[in-house]
Amino acid sequence: MSVNIPQALDPVYANRIQIAYKEDEFTFLFLHEIPGTNQARVKSIVSITPKHAKNFLAVLTRSMKDYEEKYGTIQASTEKGGDTSTSVTMRGYS
Repeated sequence: MSVNIPQALDPVYANRIQIAYKEDEFTFLFLHEIPGTNQARVKSIVSITPKHAKNFLAVLTRSMKDYEEKYGTIQASTEKGGDTSTSVTMRGYS
């Protein structure tokens, strides 16, 4: 498959993600948590079907396995801010 990336498309950095779902879609909010504050800015919102979410999980799992085989095991963060809680308040999104 040929993928066309528009020249005006800038990459974004996200250091946190929040996932919401309903019967017919999964929505991923890619966030940039601002150090020293209790705030995060949404950098991108992506919605996909549950079937695509399941395929994404499989691809991410396989990619992580390949990455760790090449670069070493990643230890899950246990420090403050490294948790996987979903305590981010979403405003302007329903």
